[in-house]
Amino acid sequence: MTGPLTQAATQATQAAWGAGAVQAHAPVVGTRLAHGIGSQHDLPLSPFYAYAGAFAALLISFLALGLLWSTSRFRGDLSGRPLPAALQRVADAPATRTALRLLGAAGALVVLLHLLLGPDDPDRNPAPGALYVLLWVGIVPTSLLLGPVWRLLNPLRALHSLHPPRTPHPLPAALGIRPAAAGLLLFTWLELVVPDNTSTATLLVALGIHTSVQLLGAARYGATWFAHADPFEVYSSLLARLSPLGRRSDGRLVIRSPFHGLDATPQTPGLVATVCVLLGSTAYDGLSDNPRWITTLQTSPLGPTPTATLGLLAAVALAASCYGLCAGALRLVNRTVTNPLTSFAHSLLPIALGYLVAHYFSLFVTEGSRTVILAGGTDNALAPAPPLGPGGLATLQVSAIVTGHVLGVIAAHDRSVRLFPPDRAVAGQLPLFVLMIAYTLGGIGLLIA
Repeated sequence: MTGPLTQAATQATQAAWGAGAVQAHAPVVGTRLAHGIGSQHDLPLSPFYAYAGAFAALLISFLALGLLWSTSRFRGDLSGRPLPAALQRVADAPATRTALRLLGAAGALVVLLHLLLGPDDPDRNPAPGALYVLLWVGIVPTSLLLGPVWRLLNPLRALHSLHPPRTPHPLPAALGIRPAAAGLLLFTWLELVVPDNTSTATLLVALGIHTSVQLLGAARYGATWFAHADPFEVYSSLLARLSPLGRRSDGRLVIRSPFHGLDATPQTPGLVATVCVLLGSTAYDGLSDNPRWITTLQTSPLGPTPTATLGLLAAVALAASCYGLCAGALRLVNRTVTNPLTSFAHSLLPIALGYLVAHYFSLFVTEGSRTVILAGGTDNALAPAPPLGPGGLATLQVSAIVTGHVLGVIAAHDRSVRLFPPDRAVAGQLPLFVLMIAYTLGGIGLLIA
């Protein structure tokens, strides 16, 4: 995660991981927020047991599903136990929606004022941490717990509501969420590659461009634009598919298994691109801490920034290429599946979530807390110590990656038995199973390489 490597975070990381681990995280392109996970080779993790355990978990789940799960069980937006009607009335009340919109606008205004009036020092200004940690990483737990929260908090929706277009143009059907995929790629490039990405000038320019694009799009297409083009709103909405809170197709607020919400993920254009950006950028974030990659950046004749840009694009392209090959193999197995690319893209969301938890858990706890302390007025706040020791954190990381892939196997299996003939339901999943193994081994490899 790109951002300031604060003295407090450095001290906390040194205490838990040793000075050598911190040196391996020395900044190359701009400055870096301390992950709190140490360098990969310092993690107390046996490669053999990590790989063997991950492979065994995937294989056992694949075989068990093939033997015990022969018909589709997920019902998408038709499922769920309704919450009390009084609770839904409160949640849907105009006063509640207005209060949340004002809360989001107030938060955005506070960040903007810190950027305009605060010191150009990420150790003393909470704005960079608010964007890179509280917003970008904080969207993950809040969306999982509460649903697509950014749609309710989005300050750009509040601005747009002040002067909406009278006759908005309809969004082109082929657009899908492709603009959001492009926005996510640009944000991760800002986060992981751009030099001085915590400076107030850089952040103001980035926020100005983002605001202009979103408001201009909404001025033409109406509020629907945000659901397709705002990268944070689409990011939150996709993660919310794994939330126990959801809405049925009749609009009722319900409690349901996250698998039902995941199964209801719209097969919209751009879904594959969006998920592959999440997978590839998180993989590159793990690679960027590798001492060999740091050396490559330092010695590249292209310079650190172009080389890092190519590395990020290559990571996203690799994730997309692997999934594309898998989709092609699925089409060969059963030609009745007209669009395997989008039919099984939802099964990648738990994998992306596992990567996000593995890479950003410690960062969110330590730097998120420090950002809140800074915002409260404490100058040059110290980051708290990492919440887990090296062994505990390594276990959490591997468990998150493996669990994400097992959940992906389950989601893909249920979709397979729905789309494939019974005699091909299990065999037809083999390309997906191979893909899951490849993603798992790659994710663990980034932790222990």
